[in-house]
Amino acid sequence: MAQAAKRDERDQAKTGPKAHGFLLDGRWATEGERVEVRSPADGSVVGVTFRARPEHVEAAIRAAVRAFPATRSMPTFERERILHHVAARLEAQREDFARLMALEAGKPIRTARAEVDRAIFTWLVAAEEAARIPGEWLALDRQPGAAGRWGLVRRFPLGPIAAITPFNFPLNLVSHKLAPAIAAGCTVIHKPAPQTPLSALRLAALVAETEWPAGALNVMALSNADAEPLVTDERLRLFTFTGSSAAGWELKRKAGKKRVALELGGNAAVIIHSDAALAYAAERCVLGGFSYAGQSCISVQRIYVHRPAEEKFLAELLPRVRALKMGDPLEEATDVGPMIGEEAARRAEEWIGEAVAAGAALLAGGTRRRAFLAPTVLSGVRREMRVSAEEVFAPVVVVEPYDDFGDAIARVNDSRYGLQAGVFTRDVARLFAAHDRLEVGGVIAGDIPSWRIDHMPYGGTKDSGVGREGLRAAIEEMTEPKLLVMNLG
Repeated sequence: MAQAAKRDERDQAKTGPKAHGFLLDGRWATEGERVEVRSPADGSVVGVTFRARPEHVEAAIRAAVRAFPATRSMPTFERERILHHVAARLEAQREDFARLMALEAGKPIRTARAEVDRAIFTWLVAAEEAARIPGEWLALDRQPGAAGRWGLVRRFPLGPIAAITPFNFPLNLVSHKLAPAIAAGCTVIHKPAPQTPLSALRLAALVAETEWPAGALNVMALSNADAEPLVTDERLRLFTFTGSSAAGWELKRKAGKKRVALELGGNAAVIIHSDAALAYAAERCVLGGFSYAGQSCISVQRIYVHRPAEEKFLAELLPRVRALKMGDPLEEATDVGPMIGEEAARRAEEWIGEAVAAGAALLAGGTRRRAFLAPTVLSGVRREMRVSAEEVFAPVVVVEPYDDFGDAIARVNDSRYGLQAGVFTRDVARLFAAHDRLEVGGVIAGDIPSWRIDHMPYGGTKDSGVGREGLRAAIEEMTEPKLLVMNLG
């Protein structure tokens, strides 16, 4: 049955791709340039959407501004009900969303199902957080003349929000923008990644089934030039962006006075000390380095291993890497699918070849077939090589030894990025030292930097971004505190 369904989807994509309008002010628009969305696995047409024009952007901004008074005043129970509805509909359509992501993003089907499950959790937690947006009572009678005074701090929705998301988590990263915005009472204009707009549009359709006001959510494919008002227009109070570091910081420069939240890239590192369970560490590094072809900002990229354990660790790591099955993302057995496109795979292949030509050793992988890049392990990599210094965003890891734990921390910090880091050791003193000294947004003890649960505060330092996501943290970004001083004296 699964094979037949897969053939039907491929045939439908080739013979009659479904057209998806974009959501603008409560209607599904089929205007603008028709855009084919193609599978990175085989180039087949998955679906068609429409690229909105500048006049659509202006209409979306006006709609978001007009709808904000209604969302701002919407009772908590109504916002909770909307969020619960989306979660329930995601659960009911779990397999449909997973297969759509496998087709448009090349995400292995098992990984895609896990992303749907994460998105369901994201919407459920957002419903909980809608009911507990924090406030504060303050005693203000602490000096003569202040007797009888006290303060109350409440958080109010910031206003219309612009959001831009990347291709690599086309459902859950979109959920991390939309769900907290609804919980907070903010309206949104969302630009999904050009490679993966269909998942975002299908998610928007679930929101459109609810009482969320017309115009309070607008989702549309846009060129980068036409999307510029999302960054620069002062009617939008927050610009939230997940994507590459170079693009993010340039957009922040253009954003002017508005609040900006950036979740950007990294070259995430792992420290593995000789007292760690090496088989477990290797198993987790394979998962963290090669899931979704390494196309995650917290994908394992740099692995620093205590020299006494290096040989044993590689003996655990390399057979696991070589055993990974690369192939069709719709096949249940596939571990590693294609990268998002052949150009991305060719770039990573070039970086690997550059490192090998400069003296690095290729321990596994390194070969490419169209958009498929074999899981790759390198050693003997110098710090300035691009496979180490930059975000490779591909199924590539480098393994290097260290002699002193303090030196390992320094090598992790020797990067312009600082998103998350993993530390494997049984020594709690080393763990606390890592927490104290690593220049990252999160330290994951006993696991890989790729570990994330969706309600935790998540974000980076240095070039990896500013601000935090994770539902409560995102709601704080999307709201502002206001003090009421009461004089009852």
